[in-house]
Amino acid sequence: MKMIAYYILPLLALFSLSPWVSSGAALLMGILTTIIFGNPYNIQTKKITQTTLSLAVMGLGAGMNLLVIGSVGLSGIGYTIVGIASAFFFGNILGKFLKIEKDTSLLIVVGTAICGGSAIAAVAAVIRAKSQEVSVALGIVFLLNALALFIFPVIGHYLNLSEGQFGLWCALAIHDTSSVVGATLHYGSHALEVGTTVKLARALWIIPVAMMVGMLRPKNQHNTAKKPWFILGFLLAAAVVTFIPSLQAIGHQIEMISKKLMVLTLFLIGANLTKETLQSVGIRPFVQGVALWIVMALGTLVGVTFGR
Repeated sequence: MKMIAYYILPLLALFSLSPWVSSGAALLMGILTTIIFGNPYNIQTKKITQTTLSLAVMGLGAGMNLLVIGSVGLSGIGYTIVGIASAFFFGNILGKFLKIEKDTSLLIVVGTAICGGSAIAAVAAVIRAKSQEVSVALGIVFLLNALALFIFPVIGHYLNLSEGQFGLWCALAIHDTSSVVGATLHYGSHALEVGTTVKLARALWIIPVAMMVGMLRPKNQHNTAKKPWFILGFLLAAAVVTFIPSLQAIGHQIEMISKKLMVLTLFLIGANLTKETLQSVGIRPFVQGVALWIVMALGTLVGVTFGR
């Protein structure tokens, strides 16, 4: 099986770049391939995923108008603040009720409140979390992201949400930026624009939250969290295309390439979800992650549906 994986993983990664593979199909393909055959490139795919995600997000900025980004970002800031505060409030209550280890609970809450894996990685660096704690939090996030990619578009169409409403809901209720892009990608271009913009604005909260956690844990205050520089790249690309109209055609070409790169990223994320990661997701942390996700998804759905 492992020998097959040496050949099939690269081939499927290339296939995910074809026009026949959707974002959800790519993620599912990556998960099933790794579960069945294993992932002999696990170290490499984890490193590549961070690079492709950053490049894809920055490239998506080339197809967006900075003035629209500013408008959407401001309109979504209230939802973002309330969403993050609510996630911390309910997450801490669930963590204490379920008697989950403090650091594991914090990582799950941070991943749900801000932007999944990136937030978990940043805060884990600050609190010096154990690898098992990080693995559990990431495993839960990956599983829920996989579900969101398939469930959210179905719910959005069933409730007849507009592209703007759906994009905002995805940005507030789905953990990772890649999954927000994946869920909104085929719902509509405006849904993609709103979802990506609000999600990236929400991701900016990684920095103050990580700093706050560091201040509350003085013993770890010298540990530095990783900065999400790709957010600045997204804004810079959008600014260049917005204020130099002659580059808009090139910008849209870059955006198209970036969308396919995001599909490849989702395949790699699925390939990183190994059997060991699945087995490391304990019952109580999993219950906390799922319960918090449902509360946040329903709460933000109600807010988006009746608040706009």
